[in-house]
Order: sequence, then C-alpha cells, then structure tokens
Amino acid sequence: MVQIYFLSVFFNVLAGYVLVTGGVEEGTDPEAKFRFSINNGTFRLILGALTGITGLLKLLSPVQGDVPVAGDLLSALAGLAAGLILVFDFYRSRSSLVPEPLERAELLLSRGRKWIGFAVIAAAILHFMFSAVPLI
Repeated sequence: MVQIYFLSVFFNVLAGYVLVTGGVEEGTDPEAKFRFSINNGTFRLILGALTGITGLLKLLSPVQGDVPVAGDLLSALAGLAAGLILVFDFYRSRSSLVPEPLERAELLLSRGRKWIGFAVIAAAILHFMFSAVPLI
C-alpha cells in the first residue's frame, strides 16, 4: 500500500532526525501551551507511537510488487525501533520509579541513540530509493 510506504519513509526520517539531534526537554510546565518543538515530550510521544504503528503496518502491507516480508523488513524494523525508543524516552522523563531492567535498557539506548537515528534515516532513504528491492 503506497500510503503506508509514504508514512513509513516520512516517520522514519523524522524519528531518526529526532534521535540524532537531542534529548527530552527537562523541567517543562505541564500547564504550558503546546509548543511545536522536536524536544517537546508530547510531540516525541506521538511521533514514537505513529512511527511504531507505521512500522507494524509496514510488516502487514508491503509495497505493490515487492516481496511481502523481506522487502519491507528493514524499514519496518527501523520504525519499530525508533518508535520504541521515543516512547521509552517519554516514559523515562515522566516516571520517577524505573525498574532495573529498564535502567539497563536505557544505558544501552542512550549510548547508541545517535547511531540508531542514523541507521533509521539510512533505512528510510534506502527504502525510498529502492522500494521494490527484496532486502531493503
């Protein structure tokens, strides 16, 4: 489905850019009006949820003429990973009590966040340029 293909490329590039450029804004007032910023926690949560959902839908609806799973696998996995990281960031910024396994996951994610962002952007660009190639 072409719409899911477009959304996958768009959200992967945007989520990759957010992962590469920075962290969550600390100490924001929850009563303040929504300001559009990539550091806004609400924006990052919504972007993470939409990227993850699009990654999941990408597994279910391949591009016309493409191999059903292998052709969209890299793009779908990149979207799922970026969405998970962005949602996890939101949870971590709002929660004071984090279980130990999540703290270990946060250590791994914080070290590799920028590289994961670059990988997500690369997957989106490759998927955009070579949509019908079986392994991209």
